[in-house]
Amino acid sequence: MRSESKSSAANSSTTAGQAPSPSPESAAPDRAARRAVTVFPVLVLAAGAAGLGTPGTFSGWAPNVPYLLGVIMFCMGLTMTPQDFSGVVKRPWAVALGLVAHYVIMPGLGWLIANALGLSPQLAAGVILVGCAPSGTASNVVTYLARGDVALSVSVATVSTVLAPLVTPPLTLLLAGEFLPVDAGSMVTDILKTVLLPVVGGLVVRLVAGRFIQRVLGLLPWLSAVTIGVIVAIVVAASADAIKSAAALVLLAVVLHNGLGLALGYGAGKLARLGAPASRAMAFEVGMQNSGLAASLAAAHFSPLAALPAAVFSVWHNVSGAVVAAWMSYRARGAEKRAAAG
Repeated sequence: MRSESKSSAANSSTTAGQAPSPSPESAAPDRAARRAVTVFPVLVLAAGAAGLGTPGTFSGWAPNVPYLLGVIMFCMGLTMTPQDFSGVVKRPWAVALGLVAHYVIMPGLGWLIANALGLSPQLAAGVILVGCAPSGTASNVVTYLARGDVALSVSVATVSTVLAPLVTPPLTLLLAGEFLPVDAGSMVTDILKTVLLPVVGGLVVRLVAGRFIQRVLGLLPWLSAVTIGVIVAIVVAASADAIKSAAALVLLAVVLHNGLGLALGYGAGKLARLGAPASRAMAFEVGMQNSGLAASLAAAHFSPLAALPAAVFSVWHNVSGAVVAAWMSYRARGAEKRAAAG
């Protein structure tokens, strides 16, 4: 879903650190972004219901999950440009803070919640793995809708994804190793194959065939959404019997994980005095995770049940993100009107 946010930002944000200003030119991308954020959780929820209702339909599909994730990350690479990395050079402190906050707050929250709720080893490892994943692919869209710092959001999401092979496996070993055996070396290899290589491949294709890719950018978020939906259906189908007894507990863990991540991410931005737009971006870069990657790794390295928290997170963080973005946007508009009047 990154292409929606980036095109929106290009049309409505003038400088890094400023919230987008309403204009006739921004109306169309704003509607497109809202439509994507609204439809995406519905699509994923429908996919989960299909997996739960007809698990036999998706039996034997589990080995395809890494390839499906590769499709999502390739689409992400297609939306990237060298400009995404320029923000790191222009504002290294803000990007570094976003990365540290992301890879400290969410993994730590995952461990705390797993222990506080007394989750089973499989579910605990799954919750922690969600926390150790890079930023979510929809975080840029939601940051735009919240009138946040889209340039910072794109930079943090991009770098956190590139660093995932180096950061996610050791963090998972450190925090989830007490619950289940973790083969960090194998996980590094899997992330390189299913995340970094497809992203780099997509970026290269974008550089070589930029004009053509520009024409189809609007389709990429929907291709990613459908693919994530298929992953969720596969994960849910594989653990359909266990979901009925564990669903409420998993939902509670996911709501706490996401909600506290959003709050602490925003708080980190305010504490560092990054400004309101950047703090809003920090909220979503910390609280929204690449749950598709977490589901793929959990299914491959632990069990289908361990992938259940990631599947639930896929739905919930998009719903909560859209709601929080609407609230932040309302408050931002109010503050701008008061400033203009005063």
